[in-house]
Amino acid sequence: MKSYRFTPKGVCSRLITFDLDEEGKIHSLKFQGGCPGNLAAIGRLLEGRDAREAADILRGNDCAGKGTSCADQLSKALDEALASKGASA
Repeated sequence: MKSYRFTPKGVCSRLITFDLDEEGKIHSLKFQGGCPGNLAAIGRLLEGRDAREAADILRGNDCAGKGTSCADQLSKALDEALASKGASA
């Protein structure tokens, strides 16, 4: 299992952390800052889910016309983690 840290841009959350297992499943997803209830719910909903599928679902989600959201930023974090995971495999 590998741990990842991502600093989101343009949203209220300040940090996204998560683990990916060997199969690309998400574990221990946490957001620092942002809307606590909603972001905790995202973490619970995605626990054990496929990272690529989650990124595809969340990509492009907008918050209040910002052009991004915490969920969209998570898709970027997952994309980066999967790209680095593939490069190191």
